[in-house]
Amino acid sequence: MSSLLGPTTVAVTAAAAALYFLRRPSKGAAVTLRCGEPVPPELQVTCAVIGGSGLYEMDGFADQIEVEVDTPFGAASDWYVLGKLGGTPVAFLSRHGRGHRKNPSEVNYRANIFGLKRLGVKWIISVTACGSLKMDIAPGEMVLIDQFIDRTVQRPATFFCNGIAAHVPFAEPICEVARSCVVAACKELGVAHHVGGTYVNMEGPAFSTKAESEMHRSWGASVVGMTNLTEARLAREAEMSMATIAMATDYDAWHPDHEAVTVEQVVATAGRNVAKAKSIIKCALPKLAAHNGAAPPAAQTALGGGGAIMTAKDKIPRELRRQLAPILGAYL
Repeated sequence: MSSLLGPTTVAVTAAAAALYFLRRPSKGAAVTLRCGEPVPPELQVTCAVIGGSGLYEMDGFADQIEVEVDTPFGAASDWYVLGKLGGTPVAFLSRHGRGHRKNPSEVNYRANIFGLKRLGVKWIISVTACGSLKMDIAPGEMVLIDQFIDRTVQRPATFFCNGIAAHVPFAEPICEVARSCVVAACKELGVAHHVGGTYVNMEGPAFSTKAESEMHRSWGASVVGMTNLTEARLAREAEMSMATIAMATDYDAWHPDHEAVTVEQVVATAGRNVAKAKSIIKCALPKLAAHNGAAPPAAQTALGGGGAIMTAKDKIPRELRRQLAPILGAYL
């Protein structure tokens, strides 16, 4: 089968294939969905959570099944863990793979999001650790961001390439309907949180220099991280609504009274906040699943009925049409 991967990522994917047996589920039922294969109804879900692998280890997550989803972009970071959380069907994905095997630049964001699209996902809650760029955002607090600044330099960030071009609106990168459900959950639970804020997505994997940290602060940004914008952009191209729970773990490198961020700091603070994130997820998911507005959120119609596709339909290669069918099938 031909692939949408470029020559550079083909080599990476070939190397990743050697890790297949490290990625297999360690327990429970498992299913593999090949490209082009219909997804059975029992494996279709409308809600998903992307974050650390420990997020789906929570009370009330029942009927678990692990699903490997083939994509034209290669393998996702890990198997998707499907089940019901408090009765709400949901898919969990470990962003960096179980055991944190991939750095932020190595994460196959396109495969991760495409796999969720194949499973029928419409709503994504993305949980991510980040550094605070503001005095009033203390480590341990949640930031429900609404904007991004992109400072990545070496990761594929579109589905539309190698024979097709499309341009989706991205002025409001976070779905307000999805975010409002997360805001409501934080309020109900009494979790300290900040509504709104800009996330600077740096490349990583090294943390910020002090000069970079001060520059990001001068832009008025709230937090800095290494993963979330890429997910949001691809989710928008795939017409999925996404909201982010940004967990502040440190003060990056700017605070005069705190040492610059370290891995130990991030892991310790994030570990203390996993329980909060789990509570927010359990509270927000039923709200997302129950949404029945008069019209779909703008994020879920981002391709404008196909109007965002610039390439003439008769110029789009047939194989490319087939591979992108989960996203473009209704418009081509």
